[in-house]
Amino acid sequence: MPIYLDNAATSFPKPETVYQAVDHAMREVGVSPGRGGYSRSLDASRLLFQARESIAGLFAVPDSSRIIFTHNATEALNMAIRGTLNRGDHVITTSMEHNSLLRPLYLLRQQGVDFTIVEADANGIVNPSDIRRSLKPETRMIAVGHVSNVSGTIQPIDAFGEIAREAGVMFLVDAAQSAGNIPIDVVRTGIDMLAVPGHKGLLGPQGTGFLYAASTVKLRPLLVGGTGGHSTLEDQPDSFPDGFEAGTHNLPGIAGLKTGVEFVQQHGVSVIGEKERNLVKIIADRFSSIESIKVYGRAVPEFCGGLLSFTSNSLDPSSLAFMLDQQYEIAIRAGLHCSPTAHRTLGSFPAGTVRVSPGYFSTSAEVAIFCDAVIECISQ
Repeated sequence: MPIYLDNAATSFPKPETVYQAVDHAMREVGVSPGRGGYSRSLDASRLLFQARESIAGLFAVPDSSRIIFTHNATEALNMAIRGTLNRGDHVITTSMEHNSLLRPLYLLRQQGVDFTIVEADANGIVNPSDIRRSLKPETRMIAVGHVSNVSGTIQPIDAFGEIAREAGVMFLVDAAQSAGNIPIDVVRTGIDMLAVPGHKGLLGPQGTGFLYAASTVKLRPLLVGGTGGHSTLEDQPDSFPDGFEAGTHNLPGIAGLKTGVEFVQQHGVSVIGEKERNLVKIIADRFSSIESIKVYGRAVPEFCGGLLSFTSNSLDPSSLAFMLDQQYEIAIRAGLHCSPTAHRTLGSFPAGTVRVSPGYFSTSAEVAIFCDAVIECISQ
């Protein structure tokens, strides 16, 4: 029986209700929201609104119209960064970020936007004092990932949010690895923009996600085109959320995302996160006694999330991942995980690491089989 332990990339399997919701939206709704006044189109618009409301409830968003549907967190981050920053602005980010956050900043640097990369420590933890010391008069945004997709390190975003509030700058959080398994309250934490994929911890389909933008955020659309309203305007309307969702929605995907969010709400974010972290702890404890295995970012337990990266001195990460797949039908990920600066920080560059990420539907038995398989592979 194949074992899937790459939920940090895409959660699998999904709850059965998610599959049913996608099928229902395709078969029974079948049309686009906001593109007609007939009952079927109104049903589609109602589903879209209900999805926003479900997401708003999960993240304590006060106004669901400030939730913009995207195809993934990458699009959401591009919208947040490229839709707010201007020449002369300064951004503070960290060395633990995914390319989805860093590459838009590198692009804007060619257009006169400056940024500072604050170095994390050897465990991947960023000191809030280093964020504060990086503030400049031109600083307009602090942009950080909540949980590292390489080490699973949980950053102290409450402290970062307080610094952003005191400095009067925007606070952007990439919640790709935390949404659905760590509680997030955007108001309490002072998050101005939250970028979230639908296909990871929210248990929705691929091709879904969203950006939350607070009412104080002045946002430029990333795409322009048809919105279903304001059709006489030559310029893209700036109304939320319509003006930022040009073109036809992925309604089946959003229906699945809505149902995934409802599953998370029903079972509890903390409960889901605790189960995933406990499974990772089993792996970490098992590997701690094996001298040939090095585990990254686990020295401070309270900063450890639901994924784990490791290397072996007897096999490179890619070879080990290949053996696990071919010999044991175990799916994990190896390499740089689109986060080269994080690997430089942790000391695992350029080969990268083997990353294992159990999900809510993973079992302790599967984790035990995985550990046994790794030990057998590195002993060959």
